[in-house]
Amino acid sequence: MTDVTPDAAAPRLRRSPLHERHAALGAKFAPFGGWEMPLEYAGGGVLREHTAVREAVGVFDVSHLGKARVTGPGAADLVNACLSNDLRRIGPGRAQYTLCCDDATGGVVDDVIAYLHSDEHVFLIPNAANTAEVVRRLRAAAPSSVTVSDEHEAYAVLAVQGPRSAALLEALGLPTAHDYMSFSTAALNGVELTVCRTGYTGELGYELVVPAADAVAVWDALHAADPELRACGLAARDTLRTEMGYPLHGQDLSLEITPVQARAGWAVGWDKPAFWGRDALLAEKAAGPRRTLRGLVAVDRGIPRPGMTVYVGDTAVGTVTSGTFSPTRKQGIALALLDTTANLADGDEVEVDVRGRRAPMTVTRPPFIHPSVR
Repeated sequence: MTDVTPDAAAPRLRRSPLHERHAALGAKFAPFGGWEMPLEYAGGGVLREHTAVREAVGVFDVSHLGKARVTGPGAADLVNACLSNDLRRIGPGRAQYTLCCDDATGGVVDDVIAYLHSDEHVFLIPNAANTAEVVRRLRAAAPSSVTVSDEHEAYAVLAVQGPRSAALLEALGLPTAHDYMSFSTAALNGVELTVCRTGYTGELGYELVVPAADAVAVWDALHAADPELRACGLAARDTLRTEMGYPLHGQDLSLEITPVQARAGWAVGWDKPAFWGRDALLAEKAAGPRRTLRGLVAVDRGIPRPGMTVYVGDTAVGTVTSGTFSPTRKQGIALALLDTTANLADGDEVEVDVRGRRAPMTVTRPPFIHPSVR
């Protein structure tokens, strides 16, 4: 007889403070990074949600993203000495994409957005599943003057994305005029929040960092200000970010995939005297990586998916890391790690094994689309 009793030791999925709002909208939920999050909503699904962001405005609940705070004398110095990008390139009120790399191998523990408030205050947004590890590593490196706190469930994050996103926030009296990758604090009906001019779609957009207790009030205010605002799930978030060629940790970046291989060297402060993984990454950069992340566009109706093998003739030359159907282009697109020994150039044709059929695809440089506003 088979024991089908649920494993009491299995970790329970966390829920967003907006879970009930998602359920009321007919959300289809899925586990993601230890959280139960909306994948798509009834009344439209992925295609309509994707199109809303490209043509109008959509809102994503991305409260599963991690939140950590580094404070005290030397806080910014600690972050700069550990994470890859050079925090000294920006000033207070700016945000920066950066990487937490393994010191020995240069592999990516996680990719992170760092909000620089001051020399003594940096707010970090890692990915859901990796927050505890990023915090652990920073705490181990921190001097006694610096505190690293895990605030994962203290805040919700709402991503308002699309050409009409600024008009929506302005209707609520929120600031929108700041530059890309900059942020400001504001208040909405008495709720203090942070408005950052960034996102994961390539469109004009903002991310609102809101106290978890006030997430429902802010969500409701957004929808009241624009009744046509479309709630969007993680499935549309994935098609949107893939069209832009943005990496997803665990697929396009990982402990096995370095920034050099992922063509993310722009997020590395190569001239800094110290950051985790510096020696390994400098050596790999000098020698040249054995594989690099490239874009693929389907020639026919084949849709590439993660894990599929890429061929030139009978020779396997790489693996798809992210792949999907592009709602904008109406064809399959992918990111793939391709062997540098294959000497492939943009425009060259390869084949992807799509469920036993060789589908022709063209090597190209992402992004796969050009959004109307960045």
